[in-house]
Amino acid sequence: MRTSLIGRLAWQDYRDEWRLSACAVLALVAVLAPLLVLFGLKGGLVGNLTTQLERSPQTREIVPLAGARLSGEQVDRLAMRGDVAFAVPRTRQIAATLELRKTGSEALLNTAEMIPTAPGDPLLGEAQAPAGLGSVILSHTLAAKLGAQAGDHLEASIGRQVAGQPQARQVPLQVSAVLPIEAFARDGVFASLSLLEAAEDYRDGRAVPSLGWPGAEPANPATRVYPAFRLYARGLDDVEPLRQWFASQGITVATQAESIAQVRSLSHNLSVVFWIIASLALGGAFAAIGAGTLAAVERKRKPLAVLRLMGFPLAALLLFVQFQALYSAALASLLSGVLYLLASRWLNELFAGERGDTACYLAAGHYLLACLATLALSGLAATAGGWRTTRIEPAEGIRDV
Repeated sequence: MRTSLIGRLAWQDYRDEWRLSACAVLALVAVLAPLLVLFGLKGGLVGNLTTQLERSPQTREIVPLAGARLSGEQVDRLAMRGDVAFAVPRTRQIAATLELRKTGSEALLNTAEMIPTAPGDPLLGEAQAPAGLGSVILSHTLAAKLGAQAGDHLEASIGRQVAGQPQARQVPLQVSAVLPIEAFARDGVFASLSLLEAAEDYRDGRAVPSLGWPGAEPANPATRVYPAFRLYARGLDDVEPLRQWFASQGITVATQAESIAQVRSLSHNLSVVFWIIASLALGGAFAAIGAGTLAAVERKRKPLAVLRLMGFPLAALLLFVQFQALYSAALASLLSGVLYLLASRWLNELFAGERGDTACYLAAGHYLLACLATLALSGLAATAGGWRTTRIEPAEGIRDV
């Protein structure tokens, strides 16, 4: 049996009956094209939500609420965990403030909180973490209030109350960078941990040798205890396990685990809906292809019997109808791909936001997988519908039935 010869004969017959062939192609397109668009919408909308969560460091942030009393060594061990992307100690929040203005400005001092940072801080993006006591990074809102930009110098004041009398120390600072508004939406000064420790020690009445401020015995770094920390999980799937681990340590933390779970649930539910619709549609397509093949065998019974009379085996007749089903599947896949591209382009323009998010997206691999599945389904349905070719006798080619 020459498979190529059967393929050519099937193609010639397929072209001769082009009207019926076109109907078979359009029937498959009516099933496949909507499924591609539906799957593209699932991938685009859910993919955008997942990407936004992954890109936003705030989603992976774990904030201690109470009960944390950690040494610097313990926080360092946290930072070395495989499920932690970044961790740095925090001093008492009430002590982590300062007043500052641009050098040479007569404007009133602006009060801002200090946020400890270090290399690897996900909020900094491409900006380098401040090195030493004299360098800071400003949030966008604070920089706008101060009229400051990268490279400018600031006058900072750290105040305290002693026996009811206000006291203050000045620290010259330089702005190394300004964060975009989406990184940190409120007033904040990102500084090295040493600057926050200096402010806390000064307000506690301790000496700060690094700045030449006198006071009681300086704090011992080995015995310093931190009431909080800044910590970011490495991935979305690490947030909930970290929350559970902190709970086992008696530390209550706040996370975005609920938001992450909602997106995961949405993705799962949409997948279930898609596969239910796809199963019903593909089941209908299978029945239609099988019925169409069965009708074609009955309609072409005499020509097929002539092929048997010419020496073609029964397997060749079955291959004949399978080839025609595969031709319809291949053309339907191509046409469905074109219709998907047109529909996805229109949907993306319709739902395009300020960030240019993609509402409908289908990966090339997924489209190829859909084409292969369509070919397999069509071949299987043609086999089921073409079983009657096995009953065709060669004698039917020389007599009327």
